[in-house]
Amino acid sequence: MAEPATDTILVLNGPNLNMLGTREPDKYGHATLADVEALCRDTAATFALKADCRQSNREGELIDFIHEAHARKMKGIIINAGGYSHTSIALHDALLAVQIPTVEVHVTNIHARESFRHHSYTARAAFASLCGFGIEGYRLAIQGLAAKLGIKPNA
Repeated sequence: MAEPATDTILVLNGPNLNMLGTREPDKYGHATLADVEALCRDTAATFALKADCRQSNREGELIDFIHEAHARKMKGIIINAGGYSHTSIALHDALLAVQIPTVEVHVTNIHARESFRHHSYTARAAFASLCGFGIEGYRLAIQGLAAKLGIKPNA
């Protein structure tokens, strides 16, 4: 049995997000995945939550992480599925199956980019979707998730 993590949110990053900071910095900025993870841990801590940050370039592993979040009774999921957002019915189905409040995040505004990026399967499984705020979108997503869960920031 997985160890419960009822004070934890899963921050899940998909393919190519390990390349943040060097991949197309004109679109994605210079912040690295480590910067994103630090921002998420710091923001979660303001709500007395822990952020379990994971990244994978493999769809099946991302699904396993979602299933693990359910088994460990995590409070919520922040997901940037990268390119899988636009193609993965399996990620969509995994998010629906676990019934954990989820916010989708994209660093860029996917609606101002190529037409194939305009549709997101993962957005349909989330209660909210943020795009175009750069890495600050992760902070906004955690704040929104906490509000949805009724969790106030620490005094």
